[in-house]
Amino acid sequence: MKLQTTTHTSRPWRIHELTSDFTVEDVWSYRTPGAGPGDFPSMLAAMRAAGGPMRQTGAVKFLFDLRWRLGALFGWDEPSAGVGARVASLHDRLPDDIRAAPRGPDDGSMPLTAVYELDMESARELANKTVHAVMHLGWVQGANGDHELRLAVLVKHNGWFGRLYMAAIAPFRYLIVYPALTRQWERAWRTSRG
Repeated sequence: MKLQTTTHTSRPWRIHELTSDFTVEDVWSYRTPGAGPGDFPSMLAAMRAAGGPMRQTGAVKFLFDLRWRLGALFGWDEPSAGVGARVASLHDRLPDDIRAAPRGPDDGSMPLTAVYELDMESARELANKTVHAVMHLGWVQGANGDHELRLAVLVKHNGWFGRLYMAAIAPFRYLIVYPALTRQWERAWRTSRG
């Protein structure tokens, strides 16, 4: 379910210390019935087991395949446009206490690399010729008392092209990608519990 930006910005997430120059692009919630405050690592493990966007089928797989092909054709994803080349990693901005924490595993099939992974939140990043983006996952208590997963996508646009690109893909994110991730991640939670 899509949420207001303030549901992310009003929380005391550590990611705020690192991303004052980023814009919150999207905030989404995922139901995790029966989840408690200590279940964030279990949720992350369930998500990893289920796979990320790259394991989707149908329209989502088509959109990601199309995106990577366009990126290859136009050079959007060249190493010179990535983290550590065009932009510094957020890992370089980490305060000492987070720098000492686990980063979380990287998965070669995902374009996002780990920045940090804490008890209640984690962050991954990617950069290309369009944006420097962060996927922030947080664990919060929902209205019914159960904890739930929250996704926030934070973006630093690479000029006018990055802004245009994010505006162009917005309908696909809201109508196809996020609903598919919702089904996948919520199913991953239910499967891990049963």
